Amino acid sequence: CTACLSRSMMLRCFSRSLVIPKELCFRVRRIGVLSTSFELTDEAIFTDEHQTLRSSLRKLIDQHINPYVDEWEEAKSFPAHRVFKKLGEAGFLGVTKPPEYGGLGLDFSFSAAVAEELGHITCGAIPMAIGVQADMATPALTRFGSDELKRQFLAPSIAGDVVACLGVSEVGAGSDVAGIKTTARPSSTGDDLIINGGKMWTTSGAQADWMCLLANTREGDPHRNKSLICLPMDSKGITISRKIDKLGMHASDTVEMAFEDVRVPKTHIIGEEGKGFQYQMMQFQEERMCGTAMSLQPLQRMIEQTIEYTRNRKAFGQSILDNQVVHFKLAEMQTELEALRSLHYRCIGMYVNGKDVTPLASMAKLKAGRLTRVLTDALLQYWGGMGYTSEVEVSRQYRDQRLLSIGAGADEVMLSIICKWMGTLPRRT
Repeated sequence: CTACLSRSMMLRCFSRSLVIPKELCFRVRRIGVLSTSFELTDEAIFTDEHQTLRSSLRKLIDQHINPYVDEWEEAKSFPAHRVFKKLGEAGFLGVTKPPEYGGLGLDFSFSAAVAEELGHITCGAIPMAIGVQADMATPALTRFGSDELKRQFLAPSIAGDVVACLGVSEVGAGSDVAGIKTTARPSSTGDDLIINGGKMWTTSGAQADWMCLLANTREGDPHRNKSLICLPMDSKGITISRKIDKLGMHASDTVEMAFEDVRVPKTHIIGEEGKGFQYQMMQFQEERMCGTAMSLQPLQRMIEQTIEYTRNRKAFGQSILDNQVVHFKLAEMQTELEALRSLHYRCIGMYVNGKDVTPLASMAKLKAGRLTRVLTDALLQYWGGMGYTSEVEVSRQYRDQRLLSIGAGADEVMLSIICKWMGTLPRRT
């Protein structure tokens, strides 16, 4: 178990005791007599320790997650507490978190490696829910929360004892985070906050034990009047309005919820009151990088599965793969995927070195969202009628990966961020 080990102990343990399986290494499957293979450690940001960490996670996925994905997809929910406990016991929910709260204390490149390996799960819903727990609901709490809040909410989240969710989007405010209407105003005594409003698109909301909630805690500038709050989900006044039936991500429950006079201690504010918008923008940064990372393996796997399918599928006297338009298109897809991978790895490397990667993270997320849309659509076409069924993974990824261009900041938001960095965004008058 990695959860009880310091960084140096963990890395020594990994290096001595685990053998990296051949299938962990990225490769393009052989076409004709040519084959090309690249080791993960050929990448500048990764080492043997990253590779070993991923190997350990892959074993857990193969044993405790992938055998049940079809069942959970059909049920439109997965047992988050059970899955998260397995991940927490192995240390995967607190890779970058401080050891004093149960984390491994590693740098963000290890979190990125874990996020990428989560793409080995054969659906998009469960990696997304794990990402909420590890990289979306807890970064601000880790950086700015009090010791009391960290012990009450962060430590059990890292251990997998509780399920976390993130409450930002609302019915009338998605990409426009500054426009949220939920309020958390001081009680008459000033000791508590009284929360009223609602949240939309809440991943794991039906199972969550606590929420990292963004709410307006005062009047004034919408970029300086918000706070992040640790909200226990068993608090009186919280109502699950409905479970949302989605195009994809079926195994992850997504809900709309309402708050009516929900009371929490004022001490549940994360960091400084009024800094919530800034804190949430920081959380979005890591969420976007992890979202990009999670797209890499599904795309690689869909390309490889399509190569095998088209090689074996015959039409008009030859395999579909032998048609130049098909194998040339697959070569273009692989090239696009490698370009995305390189951009993402460059972004991670700079982030670990303390650089502001806002434009690069936005570019990578934009590219990942658009590439998943284009590739899954084009790949599904080569499966013909089978691609239109639920019996093959390519159709599931076609549905699931569509969310990447919408969640964590839509493509248009990414473009606005990039334009601002370029100095081409018109100024508001």
